[in-house]
Order: sequence, then C-alpha cells, then structure tokens
Amino acid sequence: MNPRTAEDWQKRYETGDTPWDTGQPDSELVRILQEGWFSPCRCVEIGCGTGTNAIYLAQHGFEVTAFDISPLAIEKARKKADAAAVSVTFVVGDVFEPPDFGEPFSLVFDRGVYHSVRELGVAKFLAGLRRLTAPGSWYLALMGNADDPTPKEKGPPRVSVRQIAEELEPDFEVWQLRRYQFEAVDLNGRVFRPLGWSGLFRRRGY
Repeated sequence: MNPRTAEDWQKRYETGDTPWDTGQPDSELVRILQEGWFSPCRCVEIGCGTGTNAIYLAQHGFEVTAFDISPLAIEKARKKADAAAVSVTFVVGDVFEPPDFGEPFSLVFDRGVYHSVRELGVAKFLAGLRRLTAPGSWYLALMGNADDPTPKEKGPPRVSVRQIAEELEPDFEVWQLRRYQFEAVDLNGRVFRPLGWSGLFRRRGY
C-alpha cells in the first residue's frame, strides 16, 4: 500500500508495517558523507521516520532538523535521539507545507519521500522543497527504481530516469545519479533489497 494521508502513515507506524525502518543509517547517506561531498552544515531530513538517519547526521557534526507527518514516528525519533545523546530538532510536519524553519538549509536529505508523494502532487512537493532550500543547497534523494524487475507491490514506489529529469532537473541540477539497493525489512524481520536510485542534486542559481 502507498499511504496517501497522515492517518495512513500513522497506522503504518502503529502496526509496525514500516519496511524502510531498518534501524541502520542508509548506506548511500554513509557513502556520501564518507566521500566528503559536504562539510557538516545546517540540514533537514524530510519524512525522517523514527530518526535513524537524522541521528547519524547529528553524530557526524551536522546541525539537524527533521520532520515527519506521523506523530508516532516523531515520538519514537525523539526517544532514540535522547538515548543516543545527540541533539536533533524533531517536528511533526507535512512535506507539502513544510514548517517555517527560518533560513533555508544547505542540505536536504530525502529517503523515500519524493517517490511516495509525487503522484499526489509533484508541483506541491517541489514548492515545499524550494521553501527549504536556496540556490546552491544540496538535495540527496533516495528513490525506488522503475527498472526493478520484481513485482511493483514488493518494494517502494518507483520512478524512471525520465521522470526524475522532467520533475526535478528544472530546479535541481543533477550531480550524481546511480543505482543502488535499498535495505528493507518485512514484518517477519526478513531483509530484502529493492532496486533504487541515489540522486545527488544541487539547487540551481548558485
């Protein structure tokens, strides 16, 4: 199921039907940081879930704000940050109408939001993304890959290279686009690895 409302997402967290919530930072976020693409900066994670990646960023010196539409996810994220003894500003918020955080962020991290909401309103999503960024801001987006040969119901929503180019490229210059495999966990605890895209973009106009 592709959740379409705040209630849908909340129910997923209530029932534990959250295959994306592996408890480990995403391998692509780890790679990008290890390769030194950005120095620690003010950043935001959209659709942060229970906060694993936001906490990882904070542990590596970033000033992190993170939001999710599910209050339960945010509650769990705050507890995890306290347990990890790191400071992250966790907020309940909607990517279509992001909270007002003041100054734009130097980096936006998105593990699975764009591919989940684009069919609900890609123009609204991009408007929200523009509010969070400024010319020169980085956008790291992890997405399901339309080339995945497995049945569509087994994994995240999928996008093609053409869709990425048509929808994101007018505002965000493509710096890197590569195939990789998401790590996900089913309700029985079994790990599976859907095919994904790792896209590193930069807001035009810098």
